[in-house]
Amino acid sequence: MKNREKDHEKANLQIKKAGFFILIFNILILNSFSILPVTAATEEPVLSVVHSQENANQWTGITDRLQAIGVKYCVIPLTDVRSVADWGDRRVLFLPNVETLTPTQAIALEEWMSKGGRLIASGPVGNLSAPGVRQLLRSLLGGYWGFSLSDTEQIKPTKTNIPEWANQTQLFGKVRGGVVIPNDMGTESAAVWNSKDNPAAVVTTERSTLLGWRWGTDAASAAGLDNAWLKAALNHYLTALPPSNRMKKIAGGSQNCSTTVAAAPREQGGSTSLRDAARTATLSDRGAGAQGGSSSPSSPTPPKTATAPIPRGLTTVKPSNSEAIDQLEQAVRLDVAPNSNEPIDNNEAIALQQELENLIGRVESANLAVSADAANEGVAISDDKQSSRHLHTYTPQSIKQQPTQLASTKLGGLGISKDQALVQVRVIAKNLPQLIAQKNYALARQQWLVAKTILWQQFPVDQRLAQPEIRAVWLDRGTIVRAGSKAGLAQIFDRLAQAGINTVFFETVNAGYTIYPSQVAKEQNPLIRGWDPLADAVKLAHERDMELHAWVWTFAAGNQRHNQIINVNLNYPGPVLAAHPDWANYDNLGNMIPIGQTKPFFDPANPEVRQYLLKLYEEIVTRYDVDGLQLDYIRYPFQDPSAGRTYGYGKAARAQFQQLTGVDPINISPSQPDLWQKWTTFRTEQVDSFVAQVSQQLRQKRPNLILSVAVFPLPQLERIQKIQQNWEIWARRGDVDLIVPMTYALDTSRFQRLAQPWIASKQLGATLLVPGIRLLSLPTIGAFDQLQLVRDLPVSGYALFAAENFNNELEKLFISTQGRVQSTTSEPIPHRQPFQTAAIRYTALQREWKFVFQNHQLQKTAQTISDFNNQAEVLRSALNQLAVSPSASKLVVARASLTRFQSQFRVLMSQELKSNSYQVKVWENRLVTIERLLRYGERRVQLRP
Repeated sequence: MKNREKDHEKANLQIKKAGFFILIFNILILNSFSILPVTAATEEPVLSVVHSQENANQWTGITDRLQAIGVKYCVIPLTDVRSVADWGDRRVLFLPNVETLTPTQAIALEEWMSKGGRLIASGPVGNLSAPGVRQLLRSLLGGYWGFSLSDTEQIKPTKTNIPEWANQTQLFGKVRGGVVIPNDMGTESAAVWNSKDNPAAVVTTERSTLLGWRWGTDAASAAGLDNAWLKAALNHYLTALPPSNRMKKIAGGSQNCSTTVAAAPREQGGSTSLRDAARTATLSDRGAGAQGGSSSPSSPTPPKTATAPIPRGLTTVKPSNSEAIDQLEQAVRLDVAPNSNEPIDNNEAIALQQELENLIGRVESANLAVSADAANEGVAISDDKQSSRHLHTYTPQSIKQQPTQLASTKLGGLGISKDQALVQVRVIAKNLPQLIAQKNYALARQQWLVAKTILWQQFPVDQRLAQPEIRAVWLDRGTIVRAGSKAGLAQIFDRLAQAGINTVFFETVNAGYTIYPSQVAKEQNPLIRGWDPLADAVKLAHERDMELHAWVWTFAAGNQRHNQIINVNLNYPGPVLAAHPDWANYDNLGNMIPIGQTKPFFDPANPEVRQYLLKLYEEIVTRYDVDGLQLDYIRYPFQDPSAGRTYGYGKAARAQFQQLTGVDPINISPSQPDLWQKWTTFRTEQVDSFVAQVSQQLRQKRPNLILSVAVFPLPQLERIQKIQQNWEIWARRGDVDLIVPMTYALDTSRFQRLAQPWIASKQLGATLLVPGIRLLSLPTIGAFDQLQLVRDLPVSGYALFAAENFNNELEKLFISTQGRVQSTTSEPIPHRQPFQTAAIRYTALQREWKFVFQNHQLQKTAQTISDFNNQAEVLRSALNQLAVSPSASKLVVARASLTRFQSQFRVLMSQELKSNSYQVKVWENRLVTIERLLRYGERRVQLRP
């Protein structure tokens, strides 16, 4: 600071002596931004700027702005980054509009930042990368690019908690960009958009800043505003540490520095290195999908008649091997990194405290369920009378007369009693704010992780605690192929049945191939010869009292990764599009497969496509006794309209839209908001109408068929703009029975943040929501923790992705906690017997209330308890009568009883809500689940002839 003051004094003396007003102006500008003239302070570069495929044609604008700022920088070609050292030894790294990072690069970036590196990024950073890469970047950046805004908007300061360094007039103005979705923990919004709800335009953390527009492009923002933000962020990170450490190097980083623009490699015609950098980003077959390609060129001359854009063939996207993805998934840590001494702000401290409280609640909730069952004398019956789908014979599994075994002993943890563990964790939770106040951040994080480990070890893992619920699993094509025969498939179904799985989503149509010999489809999967796995699967499932739902790819017509497996040309579009090229969909550049993605898609507007798919699905549900059909890839591929990456320009779609509006959609852009909205609505309606058509046509053939959809849990507006998937309307119309959002997360708090908005949504009508849990890279007890959260929320079950990740340890845990006993019948499945499920789940609730009253865990008078039990019995009787003999009049009585009881319950538990809010909310959630089951059951009854 003293050096800085001396510099200013010298500068002021020179100004007074020379009287140059321009120098006065320059000093005022520097002071207004609190910017150090870095080049004057040191000859060493302080910034590394990454050159990539995506920003190559923006590079002139980027470097012009960098030179105007006057900061010395190094250029890092992204294709050269293969390790942490390659990110360089400069303290600050700038990723301007870089959309593709490989898993190796992302992992290296995380390690580089853990050594003290600071990151500034702009635009949809990482959006073309693999799902795991995107998830890791969200953690590093404190948020992610959600969706593009349709028009230029004003950036303005946030109303509360604006960072001091971002509170400068020059930072605000008109920009064309996108909404940034902040993480919950440790992230601040430095600026917001002046639009509805004021979504974030810039988010910042202690070690990163994400700008919600494409920095360095005149189409997005003015050079002055771009420069102001980069200056402010750079100065913030360079001066955040003590001055003596301000220019400290990153340990182990390469000292190599190319300081000129010319040294950065540029794309020249056949340059393959930059193209290959983007193509190494791959997607899981069930991942979110990449999002488009490069910026759009100027619109071509409008054709006289609508035709597909000039095809450019399939973009060769070389799928990466699974090892990099596996490595990445292991590297995507929780938000709480051990040994990190990064400051913990107030929001993060609250979030850490709340997550500990929630985990304590889940542990206590699971143990209460087990204890209540064990104490329920006279209910347990012999194994041969166990588990009927009918209410009058179903009772829970008999309880073993032995102490409950906890995860700490079952899974090899340290032996410690539950009560001791909870005392220990509560001490840690109590001390956490003090550690943070003392700035002992590393110890606070370590203690938090210790507490989490202790709590995970207290889950009861040797006794059944699950109530009737949907327990589904996706049985993937790879696992089916490896089974190889009916006998091999039987072993899989045996494992799943013993583990309590009652619903199987069986992959039936994948990459344009059917798993069975079809008379409609062009070709059975070449990996299956002389065998009908679907016929065997239906038989095996029903023999084990499980449901079998055919899982089909809808509009995704092929898969380059599958092409590699079956050893055909990588560009093969799949058997259906190969036979019917006019059925193909295209992006605005004429590609069947958008750049960075791996799947060609059908044109949903093509009547022949729709008829083909309907005929195929009708074959499946009439030839085979499947219990349901699940539509996957019921959407368009991912797009980013603001970046010129759009999709849907099939021959039929263009002709139909042109007939409706007089305009060929290939000639419009987001800069024409009215026309663009019509184009987006047109494509969305193609998907909506197809779902309705499938529902109506198949239910005519099979009235009791369960129809489900696997969908993305993105916000509705973002989802419609990116993939034209509006599943809320399918639910409200009653087109589908189950919505299965792919809420995949590597820890329970993230899973809850993904699932909670949809669980709380009132837009789903009578449709049931079944959150998806991805098993890949989840520790066994971590998966159990997510299941416990599901059981504590108002939902009726879960779906596991996928069978290939269902390991032996998880199987053993499931057998103990939700597995079936030897019996010819099983408990009811919510989507099949909702009224019976509601009655049995309510009886389990009563057992818990009885247990806590008997053990004086709720301080109530004897009269209050008696009144409560009487009210509870009224509801139990109403639910039981409805379950045994459903009728409209009994449904009315049950609903009225439930509504009355819910109101009384809130009054009774008002004090407990303050002392044990988690458990009271769990009970309220379970009452809401019963309410939803009644609503769903009413619709199912109406569907029957």
